[in-house]
Amino acid sequence: MRTLIVQTFTLEDVSALRHEVAEQAAHCGLKGPRLDDFVLAVHESVVNAVEHAGGQGRLKLWTVDGVIRAETTDQGGGIPPPYVNGGSRPSDESYTGRGIYLIRRLCDGADFRTGVRGTTVLLTMRLPRPQDSEARTHMRRIRVSAPGGRPFGGFTA
Repeated sequence: MRTLIVQTFTLEDVSALRHEVAEQAAHCGLKGPRLDDFVLAVHESVVNAVEHAGGQGRLKLWTVDGVIRAETTDQGGGIPPPYVNGGSRPSDESYTGRGIYLIRRLCDGADFRTGVRGTTVLLTMRLPRPQDSEARTHMRRIRVSAPGGRPFGGFTA
């Protein structure tokens, strides 16, 4: 496990935190639409904590076993059950309920643990696997020679 970010946040930190998440996720290999989706999902979880759970929270971002994970925690009163499920798209006239709906669709995995003492949102996105050709370009070539052309002897690198 490699920890990338551990930070408490308030409204003033939201924009900078979004940029930091984008930078760290890109450095881990996410790019294009998958990077955008992950950053937006994390942003939505952070904004939800600020708007609905007392104005503050904590974000932890890490990689493990080929995935990147973001955990947002808050000390709010919990998410009402109809919102946690996030199964149906909110109506166009609705002013709430889009964040969780988006989060569930943008990430490879989204887990919500909520109750009267707060909420934890765990987001997971698979990282791209390095292709064999990419892995080979990072290897340094070394030429080894044996003095006198003998099969056994003093090798130099």
